[in-house]
Amino acid sequence: MDWLPWAPLGAVILHIFEEFVYPGGFVAWYRRYRVDASRITTRFLVIINAALLIACWDSAYLVRQGAGVLYWLIIAALTFSNGCWHAWASFKSREYSPGTITGRAIYVPLAVYGFNHFLRSGAASMTTALIAAAIGGSYQFWSALFHRAPRR
Repeated sequence: MDWLPWAPLGAVILHIFEEFVYPGGFVAWYRRYRVDASRITTRFLVIINAALLIACWDSAYLVRQGAGVLYWLIIAALTFSNGCWHAWASFKSREYSPGTITGRAIYVPLAVYGFNHFLRSGAASMTTALIAAAIGGSYQFWSALFHRAPRR
């Protein structure tokens, strides 16, 4: 499975492309979705997406070196939860959220496939998978707290 370590990086690149290039419009959509979206600045989006790309690169490198499966699973869980959030936000707003297509068509199936692969191959234990799911899946919780906290 030489492609699997790198798959989250490719998925994230496609997701960012969908959100900001074609069809793009994530920022405008998010500002309609959340009345107070003042924390969604260009600087914030560049930093958070650059960090995600670096994390994907690092996890792929570590998995290829025989380590890093937990890291890969955390990223897969994080992107899975982001894909689910896009679907929920589209449903709730009754409007397409840029990122929904890649979230549902790539993030969700990749996480399911990856968790299954690493569990079946013995590269990850059930405990490791559950810890990764809890950590990565908690991203949406922390993100919601960040966006709801008062600015200083």
